[in-house]
Amino acid sequence: MSTADQNFDALNLELPPAPTPKGVYKPALIVGNFIYVSGHGPYLPDNSLMTGRIGLEVDIEFGIAAAQQTGLAILATLKAALGSLNRVKRVVKVLGMVNAVDSFQEHPKVINGCSELFAKIWGDENGIGVRSAVGMGSLPTNISVEIEAMFELEL
Repeated sequence: MSTADQNFDALNLELPPAPTPKGVYKPALIVGNFIYVSGHGPYLPDNSLMTGRIGLEVDIEFGIAAAQQTGLAILATLKAALGSLNRVKRVVKVLGMVNAVDSFQEHPKVINGCSELFAKIWGDENGIGVRSAVGMGSLPTNISVEIEAMFELEL
């Protein structure tokens, strides 16, 4: 059975730099055997962001890619905080926020970009937790997606 770090390496994806706070908050906080990750945006490896409102400036495929990229930013924060993705036992909760026009109704499909990434890393049993996917009228700096998550740590 492969580890989370091995599963990530097999995907041949590049992590962006772990984002630094843009306000008064911590990117991640360990409490007991859980790590809570603050809302992250779709940071690219060059530290730029994927922006645009779905249904106006960008389409759903861009939104799905932005959600995956946001998942990669969360992974970068986990690696910075924990040293290894192997320290994560399971995904507990994902909250995905989608910057979309009022008529857009496919928020869960967009956030699947992140959820499917986590499932590839920790497997279907441990990589899929509970989740909410909601639409927002706007997000900071017009990012397309913002996601926060909670993970259980190995003891």
